[in-house]
Amino acid sequence: RQAGVKFVTRTSVGEAVALPGGHVLKIMGESDDGMRHIPVQELLACHDALVLAVGATVPRDLPIPGREASGIYFAMEYLTRSTQSLYADTKPSIDAAGQRVIVIGGGDTGADCIGTALRQGCQSIVNFELLDRPPSDRAPDNPWPQWPLIMRSDYAHSEAQHRFGKDPRNYSLLSKAFLVGDRGEVCGVRTVEVDWTRPGDEAPFTEVEGSEQDWPCDLVFLSMGFTGPEPALPDQLGLECDPRSNILTTAPGYQSSRAPIFAAGDCRRGQSLVVWAIHEGREVARAVDDYLRGRSQINALA
Repeated sequence: RQAGVKFVTRTSVGEAVALPGGHVLKIMGESDDGMRHIPVQELLACHDALVLAVGATVPRDLPIPGREASGIYFAMEYLTRSTQSLYADTKPSIDAAGQRVIVIGGGDTGADCIGTALRQGCQSIVNFELLDRPPSDRAPDNPWPQWPLIMRSDYAHSEAQHRFGKDPRNYSLLSKAFLVGDRGEVCGVRTVEVDWTRPGDEAPFTEVEGSEQDWPCDLVFLSMGFTGPEPALPDQLGLECDPRSNILTTAPGYQSSRAPIFAAGDCRRGQSLVVWAIHEGREVARAVDDYLRGRSQINALA
């Protein structure tokens, strides 16, 4: 605010949406006013430039038999609800207490699912990774100064090791089906081991014959990354997207296929870390300044 930025809260842009639950308003709002909706064309008509920094929030699904069962959630749905329950000091609506939990997929989000389930008091925790177990030391094709692609343990893996006596991660596993109970609830996951040294006709691996296994569970969290931003805004604005569904921008700039519209962050480059969000925010500010002035007056920032 001191820099002159006007913050508009409790407002949906583009497509009018009904947001469930009063907790959303409590987090978003700075007043007691109701939710508002602004058509995106109205924003364009009132401003000389528009920056889209809407993230990449469409999660990658796992469309295998049994996916319709209850008890299967996307990772961010679970983590968001858990955080909201902490702020509201209420029981989480997705509670892992006493439950057998399976997390499919790794990365920081998968680790956070493991850590959150542990803190809620899960009965057991298992993590499936499709890829091979990383090596303990650098591979010959991964020399310094490249980032070392080696086996690491995050905080959640160490906590699971301490509590249950073993690392929760299981590598080279392909999920084949969700097992469904009599009431339509998930009660297990069927997997098969894969061999990455033997590429198949339709995948870079082959399934290991006779390696099928059923893993009992009560909750499943899908942490397999994101496929891009929500499509509503790019579609309404007629913006071109790249093959990964991210908003296409000029290289190396941040301008979209429509002149006054810019994109930055995950919606432009794909899901990543907060350090990239900071960098992209700085750089898109320079790009917009250059567009409006003809020459940016903002110093280059690393």
